[in-house]
Amino acid sequence: MPADEKRLKVLFLCTGNSCRSQMAEGWARALKADIIEPYSAGTKPHGVNPLAVRVMAEVGVDISSQKSKSLESLKDIRFDYVITLCDDANETCPFFPGAVKTVHVGFDDPPALARAATTEEKALAIYRRVRDEIRAFVEKIPNHLTGTHE
Repeated sequence: MPADEKRLKVLFLCTGNSCRSQMAEGWARALKADIIEPYSAGTKPHGVNPLAVRVMAEVGVDISSQKSKSLESLKDIRFDYVITLCDDANETCPFFPGAVKTVHVGFDDPPALARAATTEEKALAIYRRVRDEIRAFVEKIPNHLTGTHE
């Protein structure tokens, strides 16, 4: 991207802004800071999930200082893209003024799946799988957003 072009303002939206959207924001900061100005928020934010923080740290991405945010707290930002990462956020995604493009990319919910895990290691395996799926998606931005392919 030429230096005179602005970075894409991308909002990763999920219900709680505790896990998937936090991981996506972290990956975007780590992998795409040159072309993306990433944000995350939740339709019903409730704090950053410690297991999400832990599995991201395992791969060298520190999201421990990120905060769970509401859409209201980001109301003055004009996003280029809103990416919903869960079905609930996709179904309840509010209207954004301007030329915002909304994209839905659903990922499994690690906290919900981990409830059935019989050990912490099995729970972490779920978080790691989703973390890696989110990374693969973020690595392809902006192609996933614009419909172009490498």
